[in-house]
Amino acid sequence: MIGSHKQQISGVFINKIRIVNCTRNIYTKVKTVLVYFYNSKGIIHHAFVPEGQTVTGSFHLSVLERLWKRIRRVRPEYSAPGSWFHLHDNAPVHRAVPVQECLARKQVCVLHHPPYSPDLSPCDYFLLPKLKLPLKGRLFEDAQYIQAAVTSSLRAIPQEDVQRSFQSLLDRATRCISAEGMYIE
Repeated sequence: MIGSHKQQISGVFINKIRIVNCTRNIYTKVKTVLVYFYNSKGIIHHAFVPEGQTVTGSFHLSVLERLWKRIRRVRPEYSAPGSWFHLHDNAPVHRAVPVQECLARKQVCVLHHPPYSPDLSPCDYFLLPKLKLPLKGRLFEDAQYIQAAVTSSLRAIPQEDVQRSFQSLLDRATRCISAEGMYIE
């Protein structure tokens, strides 16, 4: 399906939830959870999970509502029902019935991510390394400082790099289809 929609690749929005802790081999309690959405034109929306908040279906619905508003404002070409695709991993929050019902009501075509397929996760092979590099080795006193640094790093990622990651996703998906779903590097 992805290969036949090459011209629509900019209409695919990637969604990922990640815990951000910028130190390595140093114990710290300072962490924050980042939820982000992007397409081939760049980051469209990101949100940080408030401290103590559990990422549930209802929390994710509130993030999706903010995403719809942001899409209408900054990517109006995707505000019509059925005008974009949504690729997410198989996290339970993404599979929650209220989230699936909301996506169906908005007529968003969900591209299901095959389980255990990190080779098809642009967040893992593209975005997170770009995000972590400028943060590597820095110590943060509280979540607010991490969030500011992460937001700055997200904004600094060149659009050309994001576009290349989507081309890489298309190439990887094509190879995965050719390999009949087997893991590829």
